[in-house]
Amino acid sequence: MNNLNANLQNVSARVSTACSQAGRPVDSVRILAVSKRQTVDKIRAMHAAGQTAFGENYLQEAAEKQDELADLGIEWHFIGPIQSNKTREIAARFQWVQSVDREKVLQRLSRQRPDHLPDLNICLQVNIDEEEQKSGIRPEDVLQLALTATGLPRLRLRGLMAIPRPPGNGHDPVHSFERLRHLFEQLCEHGLKLDTLSLGMSADLEQAIAAGSTMVRVGTDLFGPRDS
Repeated sequence: MNNLNANLQNVSARVSTACSQAGRPVDSVRILAVSKRQTVDKIRAMHAAGQTAFGENYLQEAAEKQDELADLGIEWHFIGPIQSNKTREIAARFQWVQSVDREKVLQRLSRQRPDHLPDLNICLQVNIDEEEQKSGIRPEDVLQLALTATGLPRLRLRGLMAIPRPPGNGHDPVHSFERLRHLFEQLCEHGLKLDTLSLGMSADLEQAIAAGSTMVRVGTDLFGPRDS
């Protein structure tokens, strides 16, 4: 597991360098370790190396890990597509949900967040490149959904998340990053108090940070190849 410590140091160094080059404080960007299909032992070792926030895509897999790792006090983020019949358990098990893309899910998370827990941190997932196969709300509908989120109890709207289209065929993801940042800034101009732009992964975290990302979601560069 020694390589996990080195991996975290390498990713942290990349984030630090990208922040410096962008003229931003090093602590303005958080690393979210994407731990889907990674073993409990690897997550425990990564936590021991200093990583505290982990993202999971699948509820059943995440629940099993959470139960086994309950002693660690991990900050869990749900980052996968949300089925309506899974919202109760998501609302009870996670501190963050980054993949909200419709009002029905917001309403259910609000009603189902247990009273003894702090407000649930929410990011709206934006389909920034309007790809048919991807989840996320259309950019033009973000403001209305954001206003809905701010009016619901037990939720705290933190910002936006997106998974831009990969590079190729004349597409540069940097343009997608910049459009999402502009959308984020528009919401702030409407008076919404947001602080999170979840954008960028292993291959493009430097470009995402240059565009304003405050949270990068890193999997393979931290953990190595996923287990099948």
